[in-house]
Amino acid sequence: MFCFQCQEASKGTGCTIVGVCGKPHDVANLQDLLIYLLKGISFLSLDVRLPEVLEQRVSLFMMDSLFATITNANFDREVFVGRIREAIELRGEVRTYYNEQYPEGTANLPDAAVWQADNEAAFDEKARTVGVLSTRNEDIRSLRELITYGLKGMAAYTYHALHLEKDDHELNRFMRRALAATLDDSLEVQDLVALTMETGKYGVNAMAMLDEANTSVYGNPEITKVNIGVRNRPGILISGHDLKDLEELLKQTEGTGVDVYTHSEMLPAHYYPAFKKYEHFVGNYGNAWWKQNSEFAAFNGPILMTTNCIVPPKDSYKDRIYTTGNTGFPGVRHISEGTDGAPKDFSLLIEQAKGCPAPTELETGEIIGGFAHAAVMNVADQVVDAVKSGAIRRFFVMAGCDGRMKSRSYYTDFAAELPTDTVILTAGCAKYKYNKLDLGEIGGIPRVLDAGQCNDSYSLVVIALKLKEVFGLEDINDLPISYNIAWYEQKAVIVLLALLYLGVKNIHLGPTLPAFLSPNVAKVLVENFGIGGITNVEDDMNMFLGA
Repeated sequence: MFCFQCQEASKGTGCTIVGVCGKPHDVANLQDLLIYLLKGISFLSLDVRLPEVLEQRVSLFMMDSLFATITNANFDREVFVGRIREAIELRGEVRTYYNEQYPEGTANLPDAAVWQADNEAAFDEKARTVGVLSTRNEDIRSLRELITYGLKGMAAYTYHALHLEKDDHELNRFMRRALAATLDDSLEVQDLVALTMETGKYGVNAMAMLDEANTSVYGNPEITKVNIGVRNRPGILISGHDLKDLEELLKQTEGTGVDVYTHSEMLPAHYYPAFKKYEHFVGNYGNAWWKQNSEFAAFNGPILMTTNCIVPPKDSYKDRIYTTGNTGFPGVRHISEGTDGAPKDFSLLIEQAKGCPAPTELETGEIIGGFAHAAVMNVADQVVDAVKSGAIRRFFVMAGCDGRMKSRSYYTDFAAELPTDTVILTAGCAKYKYNKLDLGEIGGIPRVLDAGQCNDSYSLVVIALKLKEVFGLEDINDLPISYNIAWYEQKAVIVLLALLYLGVKNIHLGPTLPAFLSPNVAKVLVENFGIGGITNVEDDMNMFLGA
């Protein structure tokens, strides 16, 4: 195997024996083969008129499969064997229409569009030849992977939007066009750089679509205080990003005597008005995803993983953890989609929860969030006045991801050392590094403004663009905003590409720069966009504040 798609790539270069995330080498290789087949499907479907039903199946399969290969999403070999079989079958259906419409092109199809096998041994053999390192030129490889990882993050967002009945045909077609382009050996570095920026453009569209989907169904997030203690009743803990899964769980647990708690990236669900009517929706339990081994054991009740960020579960709670959607782990029970449009059936979790003790309390108190763009625009005058008066000197966007590396304590220390006339704008699980610090307020404005999940980085963009308009500035980079972003996986990659497309410069990424950036590609990003890394709190603070 060779995998370097996440921030924890072994030795800063790539995982070659087993993933730091726990992904076995054979599963990593099968994921590579699945991506390879998706490229073949993409190539065949680019300029082909497909029946509407097949077009929809292709789009759904693409986003489902890309999402399933995100870091910490699915570790189950059987899932990927099944998806590879399905990809080959679906590719065959698409190829029929390709052959009919472009008979002259059938002799020059890429291998990804024609390779055939029907047994696992052949899958494993082929998988070892089509991974990341099959692209010899490191700069072309770097850009191909940067685009692919952006598409994986984009697929996660479009997947959630589709479950709330929002879709974008143009966006789906772009994802296929971009994947197909990674098979094209005639494309040079400058071509792939342009495609990378275009990926960012569609990333903005994907986040905007998901924002519209979430707010149209559940209302605009409101500034909300969230309980972090527990009640003396059995509970179910729900983690991940899928608000539709949460909605169905809350409906099915109503009146059962079972409480529902959020974990990690599901925390922002408390900000949506639609969920506040559920009295058994108690609060948030625990912290970021990487602490789940200890926190899940202490929770005592069932845990539902709705999206990526599962880590190999310990025996102490393995019989209480469930996966759903694109998440999976061998030996862990999986909740399937409902049939014929019916909701998922969470009765197994509910019955198990009834026999479990209440959660062990980890902490008490409240944390505040809900500062998405609509909520911030409601107090825009107050924010603008604070900036004009000098009460707020600078905003720091510290969105992104949390992770296990000890060096990530940098973000806690950085937040704690920021001057009291600065405000942190955050989204994603990076906030767990500082959202429980007592950083105070500025004229009633909390110094940590949490917009929500990683996709809610879109809110931070909307806020920045609105401030640019209010202050009458020509360039978004003239705002008193600095970007010190922690990244971990592919949803953070599409957020980064979206920011670059919007013209944001001088973004600093940490705790390390991505291993998939070759020296030359990194140089392009530095020269054109001012991308940088982090050093230490004191030096970086001086750099950001011009000391």
